[in-house]
Amino acid sequence: MNQLLSPDPTLRHRSHETMLTLRRPDGSAYADTEVVVEQTRHAFAFGNIGFDFIGLANADTAEAPGAVFGGADPETAERLVDLWLAVFNTATLPFYWSGFEPVRGEPETERLLTAARWFRDRGVSLKGHPLAWHTLSPAWLLDAPTEEVEQVLRARIHREVTAFDGLVETWDAINELVIMPVFDNEERENAITRLCRQLGRIPMARLAFDEARDADPGVRLVLNDFNMSTAYECLIEGVLEAGIRVDAIGLQSHMHQGYWGEERTLEVLERFARFGLPLHLSETTLLSGDLMPADIEDLNDHQVPSWPSTPEGEERQADELVRHYRTLLSHPSVEAVTYWGLTDLGSWLGAPAGLVRADGTPKPAYDALHRLVKQEWWTGPTHLRTDSEGRVKVQGWAGDYRVSVEDSTAAFELEPGSSRTEVTVTR
Repeated sequence: MNQLLSPDPTLRHRSHETMLTLRRPDGSAYADTEVVVEQTRHAFAFGNIGFDFIGLANADTAEAPGAVFGGADPETAERLVDLWLAVFNTATLPFYWSGFEPVRGEPETERLLTAARWFRDRGVSLKGHPLAWHTLSPAWLLDAPTEEVEQVLRARIHREVTAFDGLVETWDAINELVIMPVFDNEERENAITRLCRQLGRIPMARLAFDEARDADPGVRLVLNDFNMSTAYECLIEGVLEAGIRVDAIGLQSHMHQGYWGEERTLEVLERFARFGLPLHLSETTLLSGDLMPADIEDLNDHQVPSWPSTPEGEERQADELVRHYRTLLSHPSVEAVTYWGLTDLGSWLGAPAGLVRADGTPKPAYDALHRLVKQEWWTGPTHLRTDSEGRVKVQGWAGDYRVSVEDSTAAFELEPGSSRTEVTVTR
């Protein structure tokens, strides 16, 4: 494996340095001047789902029916906003087809556009999830002939990517393709499995990626799956050999049955990094309560009347979360990690997987992640002094920064491989 992509627990590959030169509008240097440099945003995608804030963004009232596809009521969401924004910079929005378009021809486009703009106004990048997926395809598609299913799916992908051009930068183009053509569940019968069974996995991937790319050539498209076996590796090999352009590989890690541990996590990262593509840990969870029994194969089959968070579980979750994030970021191929849910309220499967309790109070895991993202891996206000040519060395994680000099400020970006940066400071 390429040595440059080998894991490094020191995270040296995440830190970068540039020689910043500060000039006035007339071109003269800010020589021998005290300046303050501080980070304003990470380039690394620290993500979480944004489902809880759709109702709030749309100004729903408590009596309103709320989002079609879940989310906290506006009053609860209002209490969660600051907690979310204090850690995360990338939101995943739900485009589950059955909820997004419950009635054929009546998609929830405007509602999601409002939510997308709400996040972008707060400096948050956006990902759409997913464009093609079998599990939550709409019931109204079931009786359509397979040829029509293909036409409607193509139109749906093109419609969503076009409508959200300039807002949603990244999409899960197709989700859980390994199991898609063999998915068998009488309670969740769907037309997409039928289509995939007829076309095959590789043509199905081409359909999703080509339609999305045609709608927006600049969009980033992810192949996403929960299957970490060699079956997914074989699928990726087939997709890439077919000439389908994939921008990132999505790896789900819902650890409801227990933390993977550093060894298994690195083994997974190494296997999928060999394709030379960025890795997105697209759906990550760790529990703060009882673990799901190990003999459960489909996590959806585990049904319990209540699944509380416990003090012991919360301490375990905090420890495992820090270990997991450190392990993930130790690998240079990882460019995004999305935790799947901020709060236990309405969490997937009712599990105590949130970083915030149902009552809105942060768990130790939230505080631990905040310390990593906004303290240990963050450059707070730092006082420096320029040299005789207005230069000052700046070191930190890749991202957006602000420099203050005298009574003026300017923004600059710290990028990997950029050894020199020049900024003109205007009032």
